[in-house]
Amino acid sequence: MSAFLTGVALFLVLNVAAGLLRVVRGPTQADRMVAAQLFGTSGVAILVLLAEAGGEAALRDTALVFAILAVVVSVAFVKRGWVRKLQSAPVEDPAEGGEGP
Repeated sequence: MSAFLTGVALFLVLNVAAGLLRVVRGPTQADRMVAAQLFGTSGVAILVLLAEAGGEAALRDTALVFAILAVVVSVAFVKRGWVRKLQSAPVEDPAEGGEGP
């Protein structure tokens, strides 16, 4: 069973390597952030798999810390890093008496 878990962990490492292309070539900051989230999620999965395969409880604790940090990074990106461009035309609110259907 440990060889299977190690194989799955290796597959996830290859997934992270493929995600690196999106970070380098991503057209927008949002694409790069999604790829970075892939790194975090895959990293947590790799650590959990290796913890089970090797019986190391410290790797599970490290995976938990990485999972918490991934949430903090996502919130920080949304709050500070991602600025939406507003449309130049105002959006009409139907509640203010605009034309109905």
